[in-house]
Amino acid sequence: MTADAAPHGETTGLATTALAAMGVVFGDIGTSPLYTMKEVFGGHHPLAVTEANVLGILSLVFWALTITVSLKYVLFIMRADNKGEGGIMALTALALRTAHATPKVLWLVSALGIFGAALFYGDAVITPAMSVLSAVEGLEVATPVLKPYVLPITIAILVVLFVFQRHGTAAVGALFGPVMMFWFATLGALGLWNVVQHPSVLVAINPWYALSFCIEHVGMAFLALGSVVLAITGGEALYADMGHFGRRAIKWAWFAFVLCAQHGRTLAGASPAVS
Repeated sequence: MTADAAPHGETTGLATTALAAMGVVFGDIGTSPLYTMKEVFGGHHPLAVTEANVLGILSLVFWALTITVSLKYVLFIMRADNKGEGGIMALTALALRTAHATPKVLWLVSALGIFGAALFYGDAVITPAMSVLSAVEGLEVATPVLKPYVLPITIAILVVLFVFQRHGTAAVGALFGPVMMFWFATLGALGLWNVVQHPSVLVAINPWYALSFCIEHVGMAFLALGSVVLAITGGEALYADMGHFGRRAIKWAWFAFVLCAQHGRTLAGASPAVS
């Protein structure tokens, strides 16, 4: 009985931690697909909505999530923890402890660490506003009557979120974990429904569609990549918040649930354009 109870308790604890991580770690990257496809096909440099373009962008998004988030962050960078902690400062401190490093190398590492911290602070200022505003703009899509209220609602949500943060990571994770789980489940369900309706969209998994799109539309592909990268914003949080939840819980949540939902949301928005 005891031998059987230990693994069950460990699994339960991992699932609980992974659920809490969804509410804290994956909030940013979970809303990213909301404005990725919108910016690609309706931004300042919109692409024509053709089957080839849609499949090319879907392929770029799929491989951006796979290579940048899954391989780079989850499987590679998260192994470089500093006593369980992650983030640019922890990584800089770890690098500065390199044996036999010359003063010039230490200076270079410190400069890179400061530069990375500056990027982190810039991202921390911009991302919450972009994510919440993009989500609330869905009200405007539902009914134009709500357009004047989009900005006030966004400000109110941001104020409430920052006030609530003082209760700590555990409280935030407990409250928003189930919310984000429902969100990701909805994304996955919408994606599955659209795949059933338009199964041909699955060919975008083939990286050739991304490569051929970049070859045929060099200039537009370069501009489109600026919008495609929006799909992976927030991926750095997986490493930065590792100290709160641990590598295993974040990795389990990403591969078991969030990654599939992310692909689902992208397919939900783009599948109808593929005939």
